Amino acid sequence: MRQIVLDTETTGLSADAGDRIIEIGCVELFTRKLTGNNKHFYLNPERDSHEDALKVHGISNEFLRDKPKFAQIADELLDYLADAEIIIHNAAFDVSFLNKELELIGRPPLRTVVGSVTDTLLMAKEMFPGKRNSLDALCDRLGVDNSSRTLHGALLDAELLADVYINLTRGQEALLIDALPAHTPDNIHTRVDLSAFTLPVLLASEQEVAAHDDVLKQLDKSSGGKTLWRLLATAENPPTPVA
Repeated sequence: MRQIVLDTETTGLSADAGDRIIEIGCVELFTRKLTGNNKHFYLNPERDSHEDALKVHGISNEFLRDKPKFAQIADELLDYLADAEIIIHNAAFDVSFLNKELELIGRPPLRTVVGSVTDTLLMAKEMFPGKRNSLDALCDRLGVDNSSRTLHGALLDAELLADVYINLTRGQEALLIDALPAHTPDNIHTRVDLSAFTLPVLLASEQEVAAHDDVLKQLDKSSGGKTLWRLLATAENPPTPVA
């Protein structure tokens, strides 16, 4: 599966109010591994950034004066994104800006080009309800090193988000992911011989067993003695009849 982690920097907060994209960073993943086939563009937005936006990204108006306009890189960008799953943090923001840029040059919206869009902010809110789910907060929570991020930058943020996404979606398949070839076509399924793996068996401590038993007792009380684990244990190990 080909995935593109994408981030933008802009002159302000509203595409509808005339703000424009000044930077696009894209990082490619194939079968959940970084390929190095990345894209990075600085763009001339044909307007100045708002003061608050400058404090966020630190990209001066003067630096952008001689950079290409969006129309000049549109074909290269769209060819790169074609049919891929696009992964964005707070996708509604970036997609609205990309759609406005495409509209200004007479192109159809992003959804007509890409395979799908995944919003990691929505994923994080479901996984960590009630907690801060900014990119920095997720980096701290998931152990992703963001020490080099002093200002927002599209390519750096896309690289960090790629690590965050892999951690957010890492489940049981993580045990076998390194055994898969780096480039496996989507329509080929790799069979992994599990006999080649020696997995350690970690037994619960006495304290963990006691804590687990306390939870089961609470479940017994609230379910009227119908706790599934208790019923299964009884079915597998029925009491010995008394003569």
